[in-house]
Amino acid sequence: MPAEASIGPDPACCHAQVIKSGGASGGNAAKERFLYNKLIALYSRSPLTTPDAVRLFHHLPFVPNAASWTSAISALCSDPPAAAKLFLSMLRRHYLPTQSTISSLLKILSFSPSYISLGLQLHSLSLKLSLSVLPFSGSALIGFYSKNFLSSDALEAFHEIYEPDDVCFAAAIVGLAQNKRPADVFSLFRDMRRGGISSTMYSVSGAVRAAADTAALEQTRAIHAHAVVAGIEPNSVVGTALVDAYGKAGLVSDAHREFDELLFASRANLVTWNAVLSAYAQHGDAETIKQLFDEMLARKLKPDEYTFLSILTACSNAGSVDDTRNWLNAMSPLYGIQPGLEHYTCIVGSMARAGRLEEAERFAATMPFEPDAAVWRTLLSGCMVHGNADIGRSAAGHLLELDPQDDSAYVMLSKIYSSLGRKDEMAKQWTTMRDLGVKKEGGRSWVEVMGSVHVFIAGDRQHEWSPEIYAKVSELEAAVRKLGYVEKGGEGVWHHSERLAVAFVLLRSTTAVCGKSLRVMKNLRICSHCHEFFKYVSRVVKRGILVRDVNRYHWFQQDGSCSCKDCW
Repeated sequence: MPAEASIGPDPACCHAQVIKSGGASGGNAAKERFLYNKLIALYSRSPLTTPDAVRLFHHLPFVPNAASWTSAISALCSDPPAAAKLFLSMLRRHYLPTQSTISSLLKILSFSPSYISLGLQLHSLSLKLSLSVLPFSGSALIGFYSKNFLSSDALEAFHEIYEPDDVCFAAAIVGLAQNKRPADVFSLFRDMRRGGISSTMYSVSGAVRAAADTAALEQTRAIHAHAVVAGIEPNSVVGTALVDAYGKAGLVSDAHREFDELLFASRANLVTWNAVLSAYAQHGDAETIKQLFDEMLARKLKPDEYTFLSILTACSNAGSVDDTRNWLNAMSPLYGIQPGLEHYTCIVGSMARAGRLEEAERFAATMPFEPDAAVWRTLLSGCMVHGNADIGRSAAGHLLELDPQDDSAYVMLSKIYSSLGRKDEMAKQWTTMRDLGVKKEGGRSWVEVMGSVHVFIAGDRQHEWSPEIYAKVSELEAAVRKLGYVEKGGEGVWHHSERLAVAFVLLRSTTAVCGKSLRVMKNLRICSHCHEFFKYVSRVVKRGILVRDVNRYHWFQQDGSCSCKDCW
């Protein structure tokens, strides 16, 4: 085989042909190096032949250059210590790394937080060699820090790059989105567009993911429109992110519409199907999920553990114990998927929502997994809804054994005692929290108005519209009382964060949006008092109210009903 011939898929055959041809005939050393470096890369594509790649590197018929070292280091992608050791050997032999070398090693070190120290040293070296300011190695640094949840360092690495290109922006946007920094994601995306940098499916999907995490519907729609204009959509990566974003914003119909577009374009994969299933699961729409699941099987798609997690979540949110159990029991024998702890947690949730608390407690104690905090918190939440102090106290005890600083155990147990009129025991919970230094997580709610996100906390008076907001809350209080609403939670609940958020949206609503549903996101479980309050408010303002709390979606209709059927 002549030196310039292409490397085929079989490294052993290609290697043999290179040897038979005498390497670089005619004394073309550059082509010989190129061929052997390609051979190292070809050997490294399979774990079975990776040792051959390293062996070939150590027996090259010429002195290895930087590209040879980089190829060998890349071959050790599954062995970070060996890759780092080989990199040190490269430095000891006075070879300077290139952008490709730095990038390859950083990607290898990104797989485990135990290699952060090595990554920091590599960053220091790249600074000395002025490589960190270049796009290729700079993007690798962004990825390294992002995967190790060092988002501030990732952002700093981005700003070190002299002239960031579309890959740099995409790496930063995706990394910050993965680290839950939506404000920085939107800022970078805006800077990218203002700078005339082309969008890619990665930068767009990262921005959509950030919008999904904050349920920012207006941002989602703006990015969606940009993707269409830029010719990126329909695309399986971007489209799937949009399905997820619309679903998390509570607009299941929009999520399904985007899903149908991907399906029509033959670009819907299993991740896409799971995204639309998850959207319906949060609303407890088990019937639609069953229809989608049957259609998925008809299209010869094999479900995975996430598929069944969505199905079980839907059944659990609907409080259907029998359906949840039947789906769990079918996973292994019918579909070859072993249930995990998260699947068994759905069973506990369905029993707790249905009021079968003793059965839920027995199931948690006998299931084939050690119950984690989510299991006991789910059971405790059910005890709070159904006012069962005995099982609630037991669940709280288990929860505190796992984490003595878990504020939810004290808070939910105190609410159980309060609902039962056991004020002394309720006070004891708060006293214990104070004595042990346990801090209660503050309730926060946020709404998106005219492209801006406004955050409220309980009793918040820092907002510039505070006087008007509190006046609106008082106005709503008077209106719902006329419809027969009786506040049982005391004056304190009138200033819960979700009530302030709804009041603000009503104040900022224009004639153009009147009649549209209100959307509120909350970091904690919505309390029973606010839940009942919103049933009446939706009747007063003649608008639907969508509240997404930590557990599920609540769609309060104008007739005063809620989609959760008072089971959450």
